[in-house]
Amino acid sequence: MSFQCQVSRLLDDEHRSSIALLDRVGHALAGGDLGALQALAAPLQRQLAHEIGHHFGFEEAELFPRMADAGDAELAQLLTEEHDTLRAVAAELQPLAALLVAGTLGAAQRAALQRLAGELVERQVAHIQKETMALLPLLDDLLDDETDRQLAFTYTADA
Repeated sequence: MSFQCQVSRLLDDEHRSSIALLDRVGHALAGGDLGALQALAAPLQRQLAHEIGHHFGFEEAELFPRMADAGDAELAQLLTEEHDTLRAVAAELQPLAALLVAGTLGAAQRAALQRLAGELVERQVAHIQKETMALLPLLDDLLDDETDRQLAFTYTADA
């Protein structure tokens, strides 16, 4: 899809990067390749920290209220609920990923890591697809040029 507003393009670029990383994590999980998963653990931790902190926070503070004001409160609420679920999964996954990065993940923890990483991949990919198909096109209609510029500046300045 081609988006007109800067905010949509910024978020879409991040979504594409996230999908690429999540795809690699999914392949490592499917192949049972612990070495590949270990190599992806640090990038996944960085992506989660950015996604959950900056990206979700920006959407919830700046975009979802505008959506609700424009009559799309149900979509904003659904996306917020998905953010909350993703935060919960990430909170469980991040300490295990840190152990994997350090090379100290025990055999008993490996199953939990694989389960949580698989859940994260599934949920986050579905969430990104939903935002790409519903949120980002809506922003092209919702944001005027000046608001778009201001929000894009705010988003990139706070990154």
